Amino acid sequence: MSGGPQVSAVRTWLLTATMTAVARLPLLGSTLLVVGVGVTWGMWQMVALPMLWILPALYATVLPDALPGRAVQPEDEPELAALVRDMAERTGFGAPLLLRILPEPAVLTGRVRIAGGHAYALLLGLPLVRALTATQLAAVIAHELAHQRHFDDRRARALLAARAAVAERLEGRLRPLAPLAAPLLRATQPWSWHEELAADAEAARVVGDAAVREAVERVAVIETAFDGLAQDWVEDLVEDGTYPVDLYEAFDLALQDPLVRDRAAREDAEDAALNVYALTTHPPSSVRTAALPHTGIRAAYGSAPLVLRDAEAVAEWCVQRLACAGPGGTLQTGDGALRPEDLKPVRLLELDPDRFRLPADGGPHAEALPAATGQPSPDRALHAALDAVADGDWYRLARRIRPQLRWLPASVRRTVGGQVLAGAMGAALAPLLLEAGWSRTSRWIGTVLTAPDGTVVDLYEVLVTAVDGGDPAPVHALLEKAGTEKAERA
Repeated sequence: MSGGPQVSAVRTWLLTATMTAVARLPLLGSTLLVVGVGVTWGMWQMVALPMLWILPALYATVLPDALPGRAVQPEDEPELAALVRDMAERTGFGAPLLLRILPEPAVLTGRVRIAGGHAYALLLGLPLVRALTATQLAAVIAHELAHQRHFDDRRARALLAARAAVAERLEGRLRPLAPLAAPLLRATQPWSWHEELAADAEAARVVGDAAVREAVERVAVIETAFDGLAQDWVEDLVEDGTYPVDLYEAFDLALQDPLVRDRAAREDAEDAALNVYALTTHPPSSVRTAALPHTGIRAAYGSAPLVLRDAEAVAEWCVQRLACAGPGGTLQTGDGALRPEDLKPVRLLELDPDRFRLPADGGPHAEALPAATGQPSPDRALHAALDAVADGDWYRLARRIRPQLRWLPASVRRTVGGQVLAGAMGAALAPLLLEAGWSRTSRWIGTVLTAPDGTVVDLYEVLVTAVDGGDPAPVHALLEKAGTEKAERA
């Protein structure tokens, strides 16, 4: 397996086979159970039942879904096509390359069959194309093509596919395979991380380490912010039978807010620290940037994003695919298949900002804390929660707010529980401060406020620190300050 640590072919195939077997254990177990019951009770018809889930799995393997994304023809977007072509030449990527646009901030490559042979598809997420400078986008493309040019072989693909299948088994609430899967994921993660670092180094030799460093940091922020903001906006509006035609315009504005960027960078670091099952194939951004070689190259493809010539139509297509997510652009709902024509277009930037501000941790709202504490008002619920923090008995409150905490690995339950409680406390604290004359600092984040004296306070950060340290004094100080300010206004 080129490009990775020196691992024998026998060990590589053994790991691949073992992970494949572990990933298939639920299917195998269900099949044996049904067959066993059928044989035991003489119900021979049951023996055929496993084929109902085995055949679809085989069909998906042999005949994968059609390529995702919107096709981009060179004559339609010549600037983007020229950049991709230049990166292919500089990385030595000589295979035919198809270009497609995705609605999400992702960059992927894969082999596809075309008439007369094989080609590769490069899938670029529209949020990245819009937000990255042309030089940063070149670095991202060079990284992805370097994967295929130098590190793509049959053993690598088989190992990564098996690893992804095992990782899927650890994403639900129940993780009975964790004792088997986690050691396999940890054993193979160093190889996948090495591959990413090697692709980064190759990209740095093409466009320069500065461009790759900027791209790595910027992409991490964009991906986290899109998951925490844009996806929620779409889901919220779809529930009302609408979709945001200006989604990407609004997201571009959100990315200009330093508070959004700081929050996304922090959440990205927190997620990396909580990855106890070694699920990620990419190292944390800090690891990637620290490992970059100094090349001294200064590529200059442009300090502004590439402008798509058909930007409006591409954005409209992508928004509709997000709103109607699913095969063929449909989303299976209780009433049937959701189609773009079933939704009414609205402009998100013209709607009430309070509806779309990100709560303290993307989850609990103002009513969560009163419900968990049994108190009738957010004010009394907040004081009850602060008492629990002082007593060290706050985790039970976090469990009431988010019962799913019990399904997390024991090593991260209290860390995540502290974030959950801080989020619920922030959602209760913010209205109290607003009543005292504080104001929203950001259109996009609900728990960063500005005091009447101009002081900017990140309530979530204050509350997480209070919960982790078991010291609610700084929060009490904020409440006392707000009480004084409210009295002065009266």
